[in-house]
Amino acid sequence: MYEITVALDPAFTVGPVDPRLFGSFVEHMGRCVYGGIFEPDHPTADEHGFRKDVAALVAELGTTVIRYPGGNFVSGYRWEDGVGPVENRPRRLDLAWRSIEPNTVGVDEFTRWARGVGIDPIMAVNLGTRGVRAAVDLLEYCNLPAGSTAMADWRARNGRPEPHAVRTWCLGNELDGPWQIGHKTADEYGRLAAETARAMRRADPDIELVACGSSNSGMPTFGSWERTVLEHTYDLVDHISLHAYYEPIDGDVDSFLASSENMRSMIDAVTATADHVAATTRSRKRLTVSFDEWNVWYQNRFPGEDGLEVRDGGPLIEDTFDVADAVVVGDLLMALLDKCDRVAIACQAQLVNVIGLIRTEPGGSAWRQTTFHPFALTARHARGTTLRTAVSTPALATARHGDVPAARVTAVHDAESGELVLLATNRHRTDPARLNASLASFGVTDDALIEHVTIADADPHATNTAEHPDRIHPRPVSGTEIADGRLTATLAPLSWHLIRIRTAQQ
Repeated sequence: MYEITVALDPAFTVGPVDPRLFGSFVEHMGRCVYGGIFEPDHPTADEHGFRKDVAALVAELGTTVIRYPGGNFVSGYRWEDGVGPVENRPRRLDLAWRSIEPNTVGVDEFTRWARGVGIDPIMAVNLGTRGVRAAVDLLEYCNLPAGSTAMADWRARNGRPEPHAVRTWCLGNELDGPWQIGHKTADEYGRLAAETARAMRRADPDIELVACGSSNSGMPTFGSWERTVLEHTYDLVDHISLHAYYEPIDGDVDSFLASSENMRSMIDAVTATADHVAATTRSRKRLTVSFDEWNVWYQNRFPGEDGLEVRDGGPLIEDTFDVADAVVVGDLLMALLDKCDRVAIACQAQLVNVIGLIRTEPGGSAWRQTTFHPFALTARHARGTTLRTAVSTPALATARHGDVPAARVTAVHDAESGELVLLATNRHRTDPARLNASLASFGVTDDALIEHVTIADADPHATNTAEHPDRIHPRPVSGTEIADGRLTATLAPLSWHLIRIRTAQQ
């Protein structure tokens, strides 16, 4: 057993946690929409065709925002195809995923569903095959009052008299990627994004805009792409996007468990680039990050878009996640919280079936993947302000990230309720750890512990399935104590933890 010591104080903060850190992503891809959130023939379907069992799990998950409708899909999408009478909507070939899009679900259906489960939509516009006019038309359709423009009146005729009031808009998706329909150079995209941003702000000055950053840190243009794009758009946008997916590469589990080290360095690199552009353009604005695609994804199992046959939907990258994957997801959430002074939005990708937190069977059950649990626990309890933590822990050697901390600890304090939440990851695959945290500055009493739960199992490859949907779930940890202002807890090997503590700091 190794030792972890943590020092923290409510006066030393990183910043407030934006609730939008607990976002997700719904793309017209595989069975995320059709057969995921939407299945009219399902026994639980509501009057609009959306599955109530999935909606209940989404509510339990605590998702705050959802990015829609893509993703690669958006770069070839005509949003007009998905509004108006369903029987008149055209079937189109989606070039991104080589599937037939029926357009049964579109802007109106999705926003109604999202708001019905208490979620704010984040809308992406097509800057791959389209541009300024289509983006402004969609903004008018969504946000302007009936009677003001033809697009707003069209929405009213389609049965939506009140505006959808979409606050946050993504200016395209992954245009740095050669796989993207309408792939562009940084200069080409930067100019188009700036032109689109100017026009959209004239239509609705109150929106927030996200410029496309790198699709991953392995791109040869990483860093230089952001610099060039922001030189065009810095004072026109509010956020720059980042995307990252992680998996064990060549069986390197130790590097996989330390994936959040890459996420942290990505955030630092991109915010440093943004600050450099601010300095050279004499801007006083401080740009933030929208990490609007992140997850575990076993890309080595995916043949790639070019290997797909044209088809009517069906399963696509429906990875089944195990305990190790859940520990990594929990650790990635901790990285986002630790960087909350620069990360304003984050969207786990995706919500249902497609590397989803939730899985479904056609006509059958819906269940929580292992990764569902760290997300739901963090979204529910990690609210307030992230604190700076001084953590002493041994190092682990990894092939991809060098020496990394064997454990990570994140602290979030809610001054209103007085609750302190500690999130902890033990990355060591064989050794347990003893966590020692000094809480004297919080005025805790010996009975201040509310709960300590973990995601762990003797079998790191254990999963949840339709037959055994609760094989992995949060389990209480015994033996955790608070005495004389000091917390002591044991962290099992390869585990993720949430510890809630009642403090006198309100």
